[in-house]
Amino acid sequence: MRTRIAIKIHAFLERHFPERRVFLRSDTDTRFIRLKPASQLVAFLGVSAVVAWAIIATAILLMDSIGSGNFREQAKRDQRNYEARLNALSDERDKRAEEALAAQERFNSALGQVSVMQSELLESETRRRELETGIEVIQTTLRRTMSERDTARTRIEEMAAVLESEQAGRAALAAIPGGKSQTPPGDETIGFLAAALEDTAAERDTVIENSQNALLRAEEMEREIALMQDKNDQIFRQLEDAMTISVEPLEKMFHAAGMNASDLLDAVRRGYSGQGGPLTPLSFSTRGEEPSEEELRANRILNQMDRLNMYRIAAQKMPLGMPVKDAFRYTSGFGMRWGRMHKGIDMAAPEGTPIYAAGDGVVTFAGWQSGYGRLVKVQHEFGFETRYPHMSKIRVKKGQRVSRGDRVGDMGSSGRVTGTHLHYEIRIGGKAVDPMTYIKAARDVF
Repeated sequence: MRTRIAIKIHAFLERHFPERRVFLRSDTDTRFIRLKPASQLVAFLGVSAVVAWAIIATAILLMDSIGSGNFREQAKRDQRNYEARLNALSDERDKRAEEALAAQERFNSALGQVSVMQSELLESETRRRELETGIEVIQTTLRRTMSERDTARTRIEEMAAVLESEQAGRAALAAIPGGKSQTPPGDETIGFLAAALEDTAAERDTVIENSQNALLRAEEMEREIALMQDKNDQIFRQLEDAMTISVEPLEKMFHAAGMNASDLLDAVRRGYSGQGGPLTPLSFSTRGEEPSEEELRANRILNQMDRLNMYRIAAQKMPLGMPVKDAFRYTSGFGMRWGRMHKGIDMAAPEGTPIYAAGDGVVTFAGWQSGYGRLVKVQHEFGFETRYPHMSKIRVKKGQRVSRGDRVGDMGSSGRVTGTHLHYEIRIGGKAVDPMTYIKAARDVF
């Protein structure tokens, strides 16, 4: 069986690869090499394998080249799209910054109007008290005048009765014989009574005229008080509208930042309870009376102003400002990046770009720290801390107190970086949070 298979294989090889002889001739000798069918088959298979390997390798190289070219093109397209998005975000940020500046100007204008209206309100209230006092004086004078008038009328009636009695006596004397030649004993009394009546009548006329003038003045004061009350009501409405416009954006900002407004107000009250702290409610009554509706309304406005003042204090202490005010672009956000947690946002700009404190606070670190490079840490109220690493130059010292907008350093590339940028971090109680939450929350206010 095996012999027949071997014979068939040999015949197949002989038919396709017949035995060949290769002669090698030299000047002195001639030799030949015999190539058997099996040797030829091995050589053919070897050459075929080399050719196939060359073809496959060439195809793989071509496919890799084509694939890498497509990948590079795709990477370039992605980079262009990413840069376009960053530019759009930068333009949007600039627009939001302009809107925030306009909102801040409107806010300051509203506060100025509130201050002016408050002064007008206090002046009008003082004027109202003066008018009330004047009315009380006029009413007292009027009551006294009316009393004097009644007294004068009584005296006139009494004197009229005496005069009638005297006239009756004179008539009786005239009826006695020879009485016409006697001098009436009551002439002097009658003359005195007549003069007294004239004086009393003049005094009565004067009292009546003063009473009429007092009534007219009282009516004028009542009209003036009514006009002043209308003006006060208009001032109150404007103040209430201004307070609503001013307080609501701050409350929305704190809510968007995830802060509890009541807790913030309590913290501000604890820290600012002395002189220069919250406003004291007004009390216009000096007679122990119940406060009027206007007094209650004024105190509500003052409470709103106190709330607005404390909101402004809290907002100033919190890191709500932008650390970079020049043109920049966001290069990385908060969250997972390359399998690791990125605990801040990256803002890229030219080296030396000013970096500003995002809120009022105290510098707790200013120096070199491993991968952060040149680093500044600022501790703020309510447990906030901001970090500004990778600086080229530090412009503050440890323990220094800074305010929002104070320059703390220059942008650089110190530490572990791939280029010039600011890695901006916000931490609460040592835990990193997304800074964009606070930047976006403050866009409509600052």
